[in-house]
Amino acid sequence: MESYSMSGDSRNFATPLASHGLHPKGAVHWNLDWKSLHDISVERGEAKLTAHDVLLATTGERTGRSPNDRFIVDEPGLADDVWWGDHNRPTTPEVFEGLLEKTITHLNDSEKLFVKDAFCGADPDYRMPVRIVTEKAWHAAFMHNMFVRASKDELISHIPQYTILHAPDLLSSPTSDGVNSDAFIIIALDRGLVIIGGTHYAGEIKKAIFTIMNHILPAKGLLPMHCSANTDGEKSALFFGLSGTGKTTLSADPNRALVGDDEHGWSDNGVFNFEGGCYAKLIRLSKEDEPAIYATTRMPGSILENVILNADGTPDFDNSSLTQNTRGSYPIESIENRTPDSMAGNPKNIVFLTCDAFGVLPPLSKLSPEQAAYHFISGYTAKVAGTEVGVKEPQPAFSACFGAPFMPRHPSVYADLLSKKIRDNDAKCWLINTGWVAGGADASSRIKIRWTRALLNAALDGDLDDVLFVEDERFGFLVPTTCQGVPDNILQPRDTWHDKKRYDNVADLLAQMFEDNFVQFRDGCNKEVLASSPKVLG
Repeated sequence: MESYSMSGDSRNFATPLASHGLHPKGAVHWNLDWKSLHDISVERGEAKLTAHDVLLATTGERTGRSPNDRFIVDEPGLADDVWWGDHNRPTTPEVFEGLLEKTITHLNDSEKLFVKDAFCGADPDYRMPVRIVTEKAWHAAFMHNMFVRASKDELISHIPQYTILHAPDLLSSPTSDGVNSDAFIIIALDRGLVIIGGTHYAGEIKKAIFTIMNHILPAKGLLPMHCSANTDGEKSALFFGLSGTGKTTLSADPNRALVGDDEHGWSDNGVFNFEGGCYAKLIRLSKEDEPAIYATTRMPGSILENVILNADGTPDFDNSSLTQNTRGSYPIESIENRTPDSMAGNPKNIVFLTCDAFGVLPPLSKLSPEQAAYHFISGYTAKVAGTEVGVKEPQPAFSACFGAPFMPRHPSVYADLLSKKIRDNDAKCWLINTGWVAGGADASSRIKIRWTRALLNAALDGDLDDVLFVEDERFGFLVPTTCQGVPDNILQPRDTWHDKKRYDNVADLLAQMFEDNFVQFRDGCNKEVLASSPKVLG
């Protein structure tokens, strides 16, 4: 017999749990407020409290996403819409149905269930109604933080377009269930369902919905993006970049309001945040470097994930004994300097951030729309990895659209939309290297953040409009000859290398890496984008 909590914001009569095949034996808590979820999480032992009354949850052995356990159901009519491969692994409807039945049985037998209805997307014209049904109160609290919260009136008539059935305590069997491990994340795009089991990592929830948005919005002419966004009130800017490129630091500007930090859509009206909160990395977080994010870790509305506490109950953000991927979830209202509606006008500047450990790319370069599409599809950065004591060797990293694991369609679909948006809005495109100059990671230090900030501000403020640019013969982009606050001699990387021949060899090596990586995308790209490939000069 299904019973219902009386302490929620609203029970949803429009879409009962029976519509998902659920007939729970235990209590069902519908749309509880934050305080109720906070208290229940602690009472049930799902989370503990820091010295500042902030929820702290641990996720067991899975402290990050499980990409090998994520599947999309290969359904009739879907084959041409999904770019199948390592990031978009197909599974059969039979495998999905088998695990769906197990998930429903598990949730039906749970002592308590928590239902949270919300929206993905701040723009009322394009938002998607979503729901989670979970066995854990703290995951419902995460949903409360991370998605756009619905009003009481909206909750009464809420009809979810996609529903996540979330059973983190349910383990799958690789031998009998047709999956790779004891965890599974399966997205059934045509069914409006996601099932998650065997993992407590909360990031799987938000990235499952992000993947769905990346599938459905392009068909409507909207560009979904894995980026941060800010605005000065008139001109907005987008920041694309992989981990370690400075995306969070550079998009946080006291003179510009934050639109969002991770997931956005671009319509004819402008950009809008998909989320109602932020999911920040906390490892080595400091009050001095990231004061706004640091402040959220002391706000009772936040959730810390896999963070170690000191003896006095305060977080030790330098402790990575559980994982390097420590996280904090908080509602976007916790950030003071933000746009009130999580929306902004059409971007006038697109910024691609890369941390080039080879020391080849300029600190700033200007891209044509076709070059922007090429670099967007490439999604390049480089990491410095210690191969042995005293040796540092750059390791290239490419992630299509700066978010390959979450892009179901061919990258050219998103790149074509980006190119169109750039042209329609006369947006300027920039490639900023926050990595090394003057010899690369083995012979120099990273570019000073104040120089990067000066270059970025000059680009966003239009101060480079009248500056002379020269074309790079190998990469084809335009490089400024001067910028106030930045030494002229670092703007052309080759000039900073003592050994010019070595620079040429390393630059050719990087150009070849770009070319080798792009082979997989060639069939879907037009000739203008293909012509933007770097040239190996020899």
